Amino acid sequence: MSKKNVVVVGGGGAGAIVSRELSGKLDHSKHNLTLITAHPFIVFFPAMVRTTTTAEGKLEDQALIPQDKLFLNGKGTLRIGRVVSVEDKGKGGEVVLADGSRVPYDVLVLTPGSLWSGPLDLPDSKEDVIEHINAWRKKFASANNIVLVGGGAVGIEFAGEIKQFLPKKKVTIVQSEAQLLNDSYPSKFRKAIEKDTRAVGTEIVFNDFVDNFEKLPVTTRSGKTIDADLVVPTIGGRPATEFIKSLGADVLNARGQVRVAPTLEVRGLKGVFAAGDAIEWKEQKQLAKYAAHSAVVVANVLSYLGGGTPSKEYKGSPELILITNGTKRGLAYVGMLWGITLGNWFASMMKGKSLLLDQAWKGYGYAAQPK
Repeated sequence: MSKKNVVVVGGGGAGAIVSRELSGKLDHSKHNLTLITAHPFIVFFPAMVRTTTTAEGKLEDQALIPQDKLFLNGKGTLRIGRVVSVEDKGKGGEVVLADGSRVPYDVLVLTPGSLWSGPLDLPDSKEDVIEHINAWRKKFASANNIVLVGGGAVGIEFAGEIKQFLPKKKVTIVQSEAQLLNDSYPSKFRKAIEKDTRAVGTEIVFNDFVDNFEKLPVTTRSGKTIDADLVVPTIGGRPATEFIKSLGADVLNARGQVRVAPTLEVRGLKGVFAAGDAIEWKEQKQLAKYAAHSAVVVANVLSYLGGGTPSKEYKGSPELILITNGTKRGLAYVGMLWGITLGNWFASMMKGKSLLLDQAWKGYGYAAQPK
């Protein structure tokens, strides 16, 4: 009897976790596991804001993690390539890559992650990524007045890194809302983040937009002029799901997110699951939540392969966030009990100094990160 093929598309935060867990739980005498991913490394995005801002610490050697220990006991196949479409045939199908090759599947897990802009819009190859990182470091170093367009976690953290490592730069965040972040978090916490952000000298413009990133100085939608010689998009990611349209018009919602059932099965498709940034679920998209996604997906993939009906359901996760403001400042929010806010010391010790890199390397199979 031929083996069944389990294919994971996307090797980012959710895809790497799902692939690692599946490699340890599949019966490899009956199943093949393949991870298809565009990068020949795992991008640890929590470290990429600092990595693209400063050369200090040479973080590119730590934030781009090798994949050679990702599969437990080596039980899996890594395929580097861009997926352009998926052809589902009711019971299985084929994943089509940009080079024209096809990978058959009996079970498919979609974890394509997000598309980013500006410094976080990374190319595919290691060589091109290093060139991209160095180019943005030079842009930040040569600018005097930097405007960050987007006041969510990405914009706040870029402001903090610039003010720490390039303290003479003037930094302005332009935020479309009346407070930083969004209303997933209580107003009290958002005000605390604003206070902490301003404390290092960052200026903030609320309730405004920048439509033209090329024309300098910046003129906002309301007509405000801001001195700038570098404008940086720091909005959040958007689902990297263009190729998933090939599965049908109803698979994605209007925002490009994958419609899933509570079992994290793609609605209307048998044996196709999804997890991570790209799914339609009312929660903030964060790496910390994807172990819970993975637990549901892995249990239901095993059930499906065994001839059962997937029944484990994702119940959601509490909202939490840890935002750094350089290495020594920042705030955390945990949406439990009455809502808990933790300050500079906690943010620095948990993330600001280390960027969680030690935990990341251990999570992907290494005893420790390289020093």
